[in-house]
Amino acid sequence: MGCILPICSQARQYKDHLFVMQTILHELGQRLRQLRSGAGLSIQALSQRAGVSRRTVGEIEAGRANPTLLRLSALADALDLPLGVLCDLQRRVPRERLALVGLRGAGKSTVGRALALALDAPFVQLDREVEELAGMPLAELFDLRGAPTYRRLEREALERVLERGGRLVLETGGSIVAAEDTFGRLRSACRTVWLRASPAEHLSRVMAQGDRRPTEGHPRAAEELEAILAERSPSYALCDDTVETSGASPDEVCSEILARLGP
Repeated sequence: MGCILPICSQARQYKDHLFVMQTILHELGQRLRQLRSGAGLSIQALSQRAGVSRRTVGEIEAGRANPTLLRLSALADALDLPLGVLCDLQRRVPRERLALVGLRGAGKSTVGRALALALDAPFVQLDREVEELAGMPLAELFDLRGAPTYRRLEREALERVLERGGRLVLETGGSIVAAEDTFGRLRSACRTVWLRASPAEHLSRVMAQGDRRPTEGHPRAAEELEAILAERSPSYALCDDTVETSGASPDEVCSEILARLGP
């Protein structure tokens, strides 16, 4: 039994590797097609210039081939471009999996839905996945089974989401950073964005939604929230990007994130 977890971990890493490789090959194919079309060349003309078969060029553009460096160099030469221009894919790949992180009231749901629409990707709420696994709302889950069960289901839900493959915009729970392994897994598989706001802004947004629970029985709710944010901020700061949401509309936040993702 002791070897099961390492084997599962290796299998997940292998799946992630395949996903990244497939994404890169897809982006490379799109890049080659774009540059070839921009040069006014047909697949046949490019293949003749590069000394590469027409079928191979077609397979590369379809994202089904993993060309060698020498073959990529020949294609770049045929396009009269530096190799680096053909292979300029670094900013395009991270668009595939985007995870929003931050305290409740950061705007993750609103911004997440807008991003999913802009990126033509599914919008997934990790806590809804946890509720589905648990067969009950989160409030009942915490009351009946406690935080440890929630943490276990949160990790299981994340793995289930990642195993579906493909692009997505993921909204995570505000406390995911408290589970070091789960947060590490999230950061290894997704491009993470911390939606940062002031404690007062977090509280006012939750209250504006008609949810009075943060202040019921908590006369020092603002101070408690400030302490939680201070405690979690170093972990939130490990995200790939940090976007300020205080004083910004959801559309403005969405636009800034899209700008950071690149073309």
